[in-house]
Amino acid sequence: MLSKMRDYQKLSSSDVRLLVQRDEDEIEKQLLVFQTPFGYRRMAELFRPKGEGSFPAILYVHWYEPEAHDSNRSQFVEEAKEMARAGAVCLTVETLWSDPDFFLKRTQADDLQNSMEEVVNLRRFLDFLTGLPNVDSKRIAYVGHDFGGMYGVLAGSLDQRPSHYVIMAATPRFPDWYLYLPKLEGDARKAFILQMSEIDPITHVPRLAPASVLFQFADNDPHVSKERAEEFFAMASEPKLMKWYEAGHGLDVDATMDRKGWLKEQLGLL
Repeated sequence: MLSKMRDYQKLSSSDVRLLVQRDEDEIEKQLLVFQTPFGYRRMAELFRPKGEGSFPAILYVHWYEPEAHDSNRSQFVEEAKEMARAGAVCLTVETLWSDPDFFLKRTQADDLQNSMEEVVNLRRFLDFLTGLPNVDSKRIAYVGHDFGGMYGVLAGSLDQRPSHYVIMAATPRFPDWYLYLPKLEGDARKAFILQMSEIDPITHVPRLAPASVLFQFADNDPHVSKERAEEFFAMASEPKLMKWYEAGHGLDVDATMDRKGWLKEQLGLL
């Protein structure tokens, strides 16, 4: 499975279609459609500064919370606009979990294949960003919340292009989520945990080095316990930073302010 994610079909210009382009508040916006190697398409929105220059880039990957209005690529739109005005090219993307019912439709038999496809799709989004004119390929950040953070760790460990990561309210192992539903017991449960262990984020987070990593966790998160968070952080390589917030799984305004400030400092936008 790792070889399929490592030796993937790279993005070509014919895989990307521009739907709409417009200027807004000193930045340029583009609505894009990406063809995947798996027969379906994914939407994305690009925000970039006007003018010439060598700009850093940020890939934003949203969380999964089917009851939330921003459990889709809209989650980071306002943040992406602000970062674009500060001088970063930003991409917000559609994912497997943009469908509010994705978790109910899937089964454990689907999860490994779905994971492989999602990592390939994320790497192709990075292909797009690093291939843009005026993007500094040495200043690439990845921001992911929940599943977005977990799959970002896996993709980044194979890719090595991002120089900075923000991992938000992510749990260290995929079965932490994927065993909620459907229920598995006994040998079937053990077999699934073993199967997914090859791609669990905690296995791959040490390989993000030498990239810097900011972990953001909440002290009232029903899905990511303090023990899970600290175990995840402990396995990451330096340079790394962990910050806690008095919030739930969605984090809060303080986390947003810290994240934007950290990114601006790391990417040289201050």
